[in-house]
Amino acid sequence: MVIVGTVGRAEAAPLLTVSNLAVRYRSRHRTVPAVRGIGLTVAAGETVALVGESGSGKSTTALAVAGLLPAAAEITAGSITFGGRELRSAGRREWRSILGRQIGLIPQDPTVSLNPVATVGTQVAEVLLIHGLADKPTAALRAVEALAAAGIDRPDQRARQYPHELSGGMRQRVLIAIALVAAPALVIADEPTSALDVTVQRQILDNISDLTRSSGTSVLLVTHDLGVAADRADRILVMSDGRLVEQGPPGEILTAPEHVYTRSLIDAAPSLQAGSSSFLQRPSGSSTGMDAATPPLVVGENLVKDFPIPGDRRRTLRAVDGAALAIARGRTLALVGESGSGKTTLARLVLRLTTPTAGRILFDGNDITALTGNPLRLLRRRVQLVQQNPYASLNPRMSIEQIVAEPLVSFGARRGDARRRAAELIDLVSLPAGSAERKPAELSGGQRQRVAIARALSVRPDLVVLDEPVSALDVRVRAQILRLLAGLQDELGVAYLFISHDLAVVRHISHEVGVMRAGRIVETGSAETIFAAPRDEYTKQLLEAIPGRSRAGRVAR
Repeated sequence: MVIVGTVGRAEAAPLLTVSNLAVRYRSRHRTVPAVRGIGLTVAAGETVALVGESGSGKSTTALAVAGLLPAAAEITAGSITFGGRELRSAGRREWRSILGRQIGLIPQDPTVSLNPVATVGTQVAEVLLIHGLADKPTAALRAVEALAAAGIDRPDQRARQYPHELSGGMRQRVLIAIALVAAPALVIADEPTSALDVTVQRQILDNISDLTRSSGTSVLLVTHDLGVAADRADRILVMSDGRLVEQGPPGEILTAPEHVYTRSLIDAAPSLQAGSSSFLQRPSGSSTGMDAATPPLVVGENLVKDFPIPGDRRRTLRAVDGAALAIARGRTLALVGESGSGKTTLARLVLRLTTPTAGRILFDGNDITALTGNPLRLLRRRVQLVQQNPYASLNPRMSIEQIVAEPLVSFGARRGDARRRAAELIDLVSLPAGSAERKPAELSGGQRQRVAIARALSVRPDLVVLDEPVSALDVRVRAQILRLLAGLQDELGVAYLFISHDLAVVRHISHEVGVMRAGRIVETGSAETIFAAPRDEYTKQLLEAIPGRSRAGRVAR
């Protein structure tokens, strides 16, 4: 993206001015301050990034500007001026005339933001119809044009499809089309790419940049990713605990941060670290001291997995196509690639949660490809899984102690022994004192992921499969979990199969890397080799798409 400078904007009044804004949330028994007297401006044509962790107040600030605060939220002080108009006093009818027409919003999650029973073309055209900007036939044509401008292929066909028929990246592009179809003066993008693959993320952000720059639209970008903010924003505003703690151009924020919180965000951002850094040190040799002659723990040979296509018995979808892998004892193999590349299916084959169509899997020298019954159950003790979303994978009715102890009990351990082992693991993964009796809902996202890791380690496995274990976490919590995993590997000698689309994370956690595309492993090698001298063009594309990569090595130390 070509960064537009802010020189010369001081002469004109800002498009958006937020002064001394305070917002609190009310519950039955108390009120919680979320935004504590912040001020910011956005000039015409400027991109301003609000950066901070969950709970910092950045999304609440953005929703206040858009007039979309939930009923439990209340603005208690301050003013919001947009285009010379004070928005705090705007009524419901006035807000309806502003949203979509003058202020566009790109929400984080298209799954819950799009109407599942309306075609995407109808939903884009609705903005024009509500604001009287076009009649129905013209609105339908402009909706197709907006989808095309948002980078959707075959837009006339896609316009007739429903959200569930599109990929996550395409659904996010639909939200961009909805936000921009009426050419608003300001677009609020609230974590628009946090759940997307790195290449899709780059495409989406490029698309937003191109469309807004060509129309002179301003952007208020809300993100927890400093790498994204550094690449895309003219100015970065750092929020912590509802307060604005620092602001300035990306170059100043990254190279000379003044606030300790900003420095902690930079230190925890893997995409801003060049090569081996203070973020996370991985030993180049085996953490268990095994030499090169030691046989791998896991070997996959020419693995194939076909899935039947519903409604068509003659055709199948090949998710894994002749893949081969080897996982050494006490080391980490990372599988990287975009959604649909086959990496999770390959991990499920290793876990024996599904059976390969062809090929074979060796575990500790034994062929486990066709294991069933009790031998397969015994294998489960040696291979464990940590999933992406711990909140969905942990039993909400059980205490943390019960969750961690459950695998031990299921394998015949006495409850007293299982409880003692659970207490050891809860301490090992650095959960707060008193966590044992709490329920998953009472813990933060990072703490729940620690519980999932403790549960996986309870039966002392040889291999843990980690499927996108940090993709949903804030940058500092992500760094904590990665450090925890590295430390546990060095201490326990456990091997990891690490599934991720985030190459910045993979660079720091893995010893070896396998790059997957369309079911095939197109390149393998040590992490150092893959990142320093990639051979395959697809690998090069993935590396180029890492946000903040161009600024890595130039941040403050």
